[in-house]
Amino acid sequence: MTQDQVTTFVDSDLREARFIRTTLTGAVMRSVDVSGLDIDAPWLPEGTLLVNGVDVVPFVEAEINRRFPGRELRDAGDPDGLRAAWAALERAWAVAVDRLTALPAGTADLSVDGEWSFAQTVRHLVFATDVWLGRTILRRPQPLHPLGQPHAEYETDGYDMSVFATARPSLAEVLDLRAERQTMMRDFLASVTPELLAESRPHPWSPDTEATVLRCLHVILHEEWEHLRFALRDLDALVRP
Repeated sequence: MTQDQVTTFVDSDLREARFIRTTLTGAVMRSVDVSGLDIDAPWLPEGTLLVNGVDVVPFVEAEINRRFPGRELRDAGDPDGLRAAWAALERAWAVAVDRLTALPAGTADLSVDGEWSFAQTVRHLVFATDVWLGRTILRRPQPLHPLGQPHAEYETDGYDMSVFATARPSLAEVLDLRAERQTMMRDFLASVTPELLAESRPHPWSPDTEATVLRCLHVILHEEWEHLRFALRDLDALVRP
């Protein structure tokens, strides 16, 4: 992109603007008032974010890891490390579910600022497990459960969308299904070997490329921690006076 093609905002008022699924890679801001600026970037660790010349990504990651003990294990590279990472995740999600069930009935289906509800978030993790573990790693021919929650249209390319339920399931149904997928992951990790971790599988969204089994597991672990953060963030908003 040439300098003439760059979109430039000068003396512009963008207060209260919302950018959703928007690419701001390489954007430059100079002499800007960012008081109250709220950025949520799940892929932040993959790049840099400079604030007054300082890359703040390491600081942000360290703080999130402090708030979510066990998150630092999400890139474990061996069977024992992966088992420890998954055990930490299960503990963290159990605490979140306990918190949810202590709130008034129906809270699981409430949305904050158009984001997924707690129940939808959990259903998406069912979908993620079905895709990355059930279909990609285990090569099951019919891995998708109807109560799974696809993320976006591009993510369902190549799938029959009619398999997904349109009715809203009960929280009990969602949690039971979630428990089944957690058990599926736990059982797989119980016997996984370094040799299996190194095997390759066709990438679920790009069949012409491949990903190792380890990489597939890392995707699941990252999805789990990010969506736990989202779910707790929104629960905080729902109970805030």
